[in-house]
Amino acid sequence: GCLCFLEVVSLLLAFCLLVTFMSVFHFSSENTDLHAYLDGDVIIGGLFPVHEKTNRTKKMYCLFHAFFCRFSIQTFLRTQVMIYSIQEINQRTPRLLPNLTLGYDIYDTCGDVSLAIRATLQLLKDQSDPQRCLIPASINSSLPEPETKVVIGEAFSEVSVAVARVLALPSVTQISYASTSEQLSLKYKFPTFLRTVSSDKHQTKAIYELVKNFSWQSVAIVGSIDGYGKYGTDSLMQLFRDNNICVDFVEILPDTFDKNCSTARHLLEKIENSTAEAIIMFTKEINVCIILEAVIEKNLNRTWIASDTWSTSSTISEMKGIKSIGPVFGFIFRQKEVPGFKDYVTSMFNGTTNNILSYYQVFTNSSKDDMKCNCKNKASDPSCLYCHIDHDESYNIYMAVQVIAEGLRILLKCNNQSCERTKFTAVEVKNINITVNDTNIYFDENGDPSLGYDILFWNTSKSKEGVEKIKIGEYWPNKNISFNKDVSQWRTTGNVSVFNCSRTCQPGQRMELLKEKCCYGCVDCSSQEYSNGNDTFCRQCEKYQFSPADHRNTCVNKTDEFLKWSDPFSIILITTAAIAIIATAVIAIVIGLNCGTPIVKAIGGCLCYVEMASLLLGFCTTFTFIGKPTPNSCVGIPVFGISFSLCISCILANLIQILLGFSFDPRVGSKIKKLNHPVAVVVIISGVQLGVSLAWLIVLPRLPSVEQKESTILYQCNMCEESKKFFAATIVYNSFWGLVCFVFAFKGRQLPDIYKNASLITVSMVLFLIIWIVFLPIYLTLDGKYKPAISSAAILISCISILGCHLAPKCYIMLFRKEINNQNAISEYIRKHYERKDLSVISS
Repeated sequence: GCLCFLEVVSLLLAFCLLVTFMSVFHFSSENTDLHAYLDGDVIIGGLFPVHEKTNRTKKMYCLFHAFFCRFSIQTFLRTQVMIYSIQEINQRTPRLLPNLTLGYDIYDTCGDVSLAIRATLQLLKDQSDPQRCLIPASINSSLPEPETKVVIGEAFSEVSVAVARVLALPSVTQISYASTSEQLSLKYKFPTFLRTVSSDKHQTKAIYELVKNFSWQSVAIVGSIDGYGKYGTDSLMQLFRDNNICVDFVEILPDTFDKNCSTARHLLEKIENSTAEAIIMFTKEINVCIILEAVIEKNLNRTWIASDTWSTSSTISEMKGIKSIGPVFGFIFRQKEVPGFKDYVTSMFNGTTNNILSYYQVFTNSSKDDMKCNCKNKASDPSCLYCHIDHDESYNIYMAVQVIAEGLRILLKCNNQSCERTKFTAVEVKNINITVNDTNIYFDENGDPSLGYDILFWNTSKSKEGVEKIKIGEYWPNKNISFNKDVSQWRTTGNVSVFNCSRTCQPGQRMELLKEKCCYGCVDCSSQEYSNGNDTFCRQCEKYQFSPADHRNTCVNKTDEFLKWSDPFSIILITTAAIAIIATAVIAIVIGLNCGTPIVKAIGGCLCYVEMASLLLGFCTTFTFIGKPTPNSCVGIPVFGISFSLCISCILANLIQILLGFSFDPRVGSKIKKLNHPVAVVVIISGVQLGVSLAWLIVLPRLPSVEQKESTILYQCNMCEESKKFFAATIVYNSFWGLVCFVFAFKGRQLPDIYKNASLITVSMVLFLIIWIVFLPIYLTLDGKYKPAISSAAILISCISILGCHLAPKCYIMLFRKEINNQNAISEYIRKHYERKDLSVISS
């Protein structure tokens, strides 16, 4: 009962809604074919997004395209700029193109690729016949010449890309007034494409120059998947990468971007957590609207860099709460006013007719109104239309028409009365160089003009109502950016390092990017570097300088490091060596005074003088290790090798004599007797070492070297890998003969030697071997000025052990135990020795 009644009511309501929707859709569908036409000898096509997309839902958009579009008053006025410019050329006196009139055929594309292609094909008409593309240019075709010679448009780069591919087939020239994508500069893809606006190649360089000028070290980039945003983003990333500017994040917006999609939510989180000092928005105005609405809602405050698509957008600058988003810097094409267009707009309802204008009157349900307009409160009323006139894209459209007209005048060789030619190839239009109202324009090989950018700043001062867009500088291609003289105030406003997590680094530190973030931490400079703080790098000190740990903001000279004569270790070594030299000299004198006594014969006779001379040489080498190294002072170790081998050879010859004198075993005695050639033993043993040391000194001499330490310059005698082999050979050779002496001395320690030669030599050889076993690891691992001191100490101890154990006790006997320094005392000592062993001794 009741349920059926409700069901019927709901069906009636649904039917009413459907009828209402279809009527609205039908009205909107008619608008999708909005275009204006004026006949002429040369038709100029026009593609303008008079309606703009407001919803990106793909399926619904494809079904009900116009329903989701809004009328753009600014783009409507841009169509009127083209119409006005063509009418102005046709009415100019004297005529620019005698006997020729320009016409127009303008279509509304709604900024949609499919609609733009449909409009382009409609413009080409008979050229859309695919068979025409197969006819070679050299063959005269019976097909009629196309009416449309040149097409002005489109605004959006991705739409221009699609249109340019279609227009390239019949070689129809396209001149865009707003498409800036670098992709369109590729002539092998888009041979007939020209534009009266600079390529994004220059805009991205201008953005980089702005970032560099404000010394920002980190940025974020928001682009879009279309040709404009993708190419611009890639170009920016390459510039920043090449110039060590950190990119905190890059977000590429999809075609389906809207405020409810996941990309929008993620992007807002990135902006909220970003440490970038500036966020570059290189995408369409509609995308920026969505993003900034969310930014205002979240009450985020950042520094923004606007690309040309939205830097002058009144839609964005008039958003509620726009002042809270932070400073905005923008780039816009060089702005100029279209001459006479403002007067045309204020009077164009007085008899001026074209389909787009008529549609505007119906759309706004308005008529001529003489009421004065206040531009602070813009409206769609005709009396306020001039408030919506822009001075960038409108002027670019005006220039495009002027380029076409001037190009035709040149190509057709027109004077004030007539034109010589009537036919031309539209692509020839690009080969011109003209000046339009003080603006010189010509196209390079890529079809790009050499035009600059104005730099804008959105003044959101509390004392101002709304947003005031102020020109603060300009940029010309391949030139540096230039600012007005009062640029300091914009620099202060734009410096938002408060949003960056950089720290203020102290002198002696540098800023370093933390992992995966555009955040800077402070890192200490090394001892060879210095900085004044807040730099991203440390400066290198001079070759012989370093920066102290407590003053890393300056460099000081390094100190020379070597074993100085005044060093305590040096004083100990010098004193010890001096005492040893004096002691050796005293012993030599004492031995000289007692040269005929048995004890002198017992220690080798004349060989003991050679032994003392070698010890003196060893003591003197101590002084070669002290002081700044020179080529002469680096001979210490090779000379010691010679002196010590000479000393050991004398001791070994003396031991052989002792063993031969006290050995009563005929077999042992005959073997030792063969070795009892003191001179031969000394010459052979010391001669081998002399040869090794001389080869070392001649072939690979040790030379002074300079080694840079942290705060010092170490001077030492170098030892290359080959030189180390000589060093090892010297030490091993002397150690071997030291070990032989130890074995001989150890065997002879029980012999009836009243002067204990064998026992004392055993002790001295043990000391020698222990010293060098300990010395070698220390020498090889130690580094610094005390390395030569260790060498000197080892040599001193080795020589003192022999002097103290072998020669000094004999000197004591000669001075204080003279009673045993005779033959009778020796014979008596030997007799008693053997009596204790119950052996008979025959003395001779």
